[in-house]
Amino acid sequence: MRVPRLGLTVGAALVVVAALLPYLGLHIPAVLPGTLDTLDSAGNLSILAVCFVFGAVALGYDVLFGYTGLLSLGVVLHFAAGVYVFDIALTDWHWSLGAALAVTAAVGLALALVVGAVSLRVTGIAFTMVTLAFAQAFYFLIQDNPHGLTGGQDGLALSTTRLPSILSGAVSNTRSLYWLALAFLVVAGALVWVFIESSVGHVLVAVRDNEARAEVLGLRPFGFKLAAYTLSSLVATGAGVVYLLLIGTAVPDAVATTTLTLAIVVMVMLGGAASRGGAVTGGILYWYLESLLVKVSGQPSFATLPAVVRVPLSQPQFLLGAIFILFVFFVPGGLAGLVARLRARRAGGRLGPGVPVGAASIVARLVPTRSDKEAP
Repeated sequence: MRVPRLGLTVGAALVVVAALLPYLGLHIPAVLPGTLDTLDSAGNLSILAVCFVFGAVALGYDVLFGYTGLLSLGVVLHFAAGVYVFDIALTDWHWSLGAALAVTAAVGLALALVVGAVSLRVTGIAFTMVTLAFAQAFYFLIQDNPHGLTGGQDGLALSTTRLPSILSGAVSNTRSLYWLALAFLVVAGALVWVFIESSVGHVLVAVRDNEARAEVLGLRPFGFKLAAYTLSSLVATGAGVVYLLLIGTAVPDAVATTTLTLAIVVMVMLGGAASRGGAVTGGILYWYLESLLVKVSGQPSFATLPAVVRVPLSQPQFLLGAIFILFVFFVPGGLAGLVARLRARRAGGRLGPGVPVGAASIVARLVPTRSDKEAP
């Protein structure tokens, strides 16, 4: 197994810095997304913790999208399942923390295997539509409030009576929950790294590049795709649990909408598909910028800005979508691809293997060409 020493060193250094942030009471005006401009405030730490959660979600999704070449629109199904199953087990059924985690993991695994096995029977755009259908079905299920379990459109507030004191209270235990989110991101990163660097990960890349050729070599792509789908889904399910502990309530429009699905896809594309560091960066940066734009639009001085500036800034999704379009056209491969090209240019050489894949090239593979159908 190849060990990228530079990447591990940089990653470890960033984790250490992130772990120490709650102790840094720096006053940084204008760039912090929380209400206060102090780095260690509860608001800023909570937003950063959610950034870590979506960094992990984007990382898990990149296993499916970047390394396997599958555009799934059902990632929120597994994220929302983690949120709601854990919430129902603690709040409605009054189970212990261990039992709630166990049933959430079991449901998450079963859901990943069943939905993955059914969806992977088709390919390309058909696969994308099937995963979207599953996600939409789950959204309407939790919104319908079956047997009064989910709270419907109003959501279901998390009961903290069965939680240890260190995990209850998003304000009083902000630091603990912040470190929990960071730890989850590290664990998800380790699992994804081992998976991608294994022989299974190498086969997935081969299947992504030319599935017909992989079949000729005697490989059975279905099993490898299902493994990638399962890992990606389990990371999303675990992220849903951590998200619920941070936010304290489960609401359909916050955790199960198509808007969130597309946001996760954009996160990976902005950071760089088939790049673990890029996916994490994209997830963190997207959520951070969205939170910061929401704060900016709520400032009293915001109303005095010219309409040409005020209107776009008041719609974070619109502005982030515009940034995404610019990236697709002018920064193929996302931030990670940009860094790789700059390093190659500085070294005076060509891009080597492992360069992040442009999103457009992955999406283009969803529509099979005549040469793909005829390839032996």
